[in-house]
Amino acid sequence: MGSDERLKWLIPIVAAAAAAFAAMSIYRWRERFKELESKVEELQNALESSTEKSAAERQGRIRAQQALRKALAQHKSENLEQSSYPMMPIGTVQSCFSTRNGTPRQPLVVPLARACLMFNPSRVPPASLEGLTEYSHCWIIYVFHLNTDLDKLWKEPSRSKFKAKVRVPRLKGGRMGVFATRTPHRPCPIGLTVAKVEAVQGNMVLLSGVDLVDGTPVLDIKPYLPYCDSITEATVPKWVMEDGMLAVTSINFSEGFASSLDDCWRRMVSFWVSDQTVIELHQLHHSIPSFSFPLQGKKSLYSSAAELRRLIEEVLSWDIRSVSQRNQPHDGATELPSIAASPDEEFSEQHNHEDDDIDPVGSGGIVYHLLLEGVDIAYRIDDNSNVIVEKAVVKPSDGNDSVPNGDRRNRSSYSMWVDNLG
Repeated sequence: MGSDERLKWLIPIVAAAAAAFAAMSIYRWRERFKELESKVEELQNALESSTEKSAAERQGRIRAQQALRKALAQHKSENLEQSSYPMMPIGTVQSCFSTRNGTPRQPLVVPLARACLMFNPSRVPPASLEGLTEYSHCWIIYVFHLNTDLDKLWKEPSRSKFKAKVRVPRLKGGRMGVFATRTPHRPCPIGLTVAKVEAVQGNMVLLSGVDLVDGTPVLDIKPYLPYCDSITEATVPKWVMEDGMLAVTSINFSEGFASSLDDCWRRMVSFWVSDQTVIELHQLHHSIPSFSFPLQGKKSLYSSAAELRRLIEEVLSWDIRSVSQRNQPHDGATELPSIAASPDEEFSEQHNHEDDDIDPVGSGGIVYHLLLEGVDIAYRIDDNSNVIVEKAVVKPSDGNDSVPNGDRRNRSSYSMWVDNLG
């Protein structure tokens, strides 16, 4: 009976303990479920935030690149201070090519393309340039400072996702290894080009036949030596020699183009001289057609609108569009800059989103834009590679109509080199 009595009391105790244990387990599982539910919600929020950040990053990519380029220009980047080699730009290019849009893919293909290389006098004394005019050409080592994928270079190689192959225009978009091309998008964004030395003044060098965009930082120049730099037995792949596919069939100018270009030339003068002087010069120009406007105030590397027109013709004698743009149908109704569309495309810089204005223009086909000396040239090109140059307008900087192509007061001009250019 004693055992039965104890068993009678033990059963409720065990049952109570089991119930308590079950209640505790249920409580813990509920808490665990709440914790997991909270983590799922947190992950969902993180995913949404990541998606929003990714979209914001795509939208703000150019702005971030501008900040990066500014940091590079000011030499305040910690990464630069930690560089293994003490290399800084020694000069800057003032080029006729206002943007990457239309800048030649190779040097010397546009003989009239001019640039003034302005050296930093604190790093390059004028005496450093003595003797350079005895050479006809020089090599220029520079930085592809407008690449929009520069951020990749600051990452670890395993995370940079740098493309090993690029699309080649001469291969109609076929891919080739980076080091078998001259793409600007390289592991080290350093460029090498050659140009004709026209003249030297103080810490400035006037060059022609350039393929450099305005503002390009220069690391070094070296004289071109034909006896060792020109290799007569050098060979190249067959696709490199197929230049015909990049040459246009013909270039024609619309009836109103000449007057629009003359108007641009007069406006460029008017930014630096009085309105009355412009009127008098305009009247003199019409009474004496051979008369060209004086150049004391004009910040251009060209002597006249006629010479600027010859430059336009030389630039557009090559199809300056990207592979993706050439593959677009010609019956659209949009306006596009003539610039490359992808960082993995060879020979051309990436699409410049700052100039990415798309406007309806009717049913006459796509209108492309070329920016030279601060002048916006609109043109079309048909399926047979015939170019029609339509009009020219002075492009203001940042919406300020009073200053075309930025502040040009400290820029080199034709009048500074007229004795050397003839």
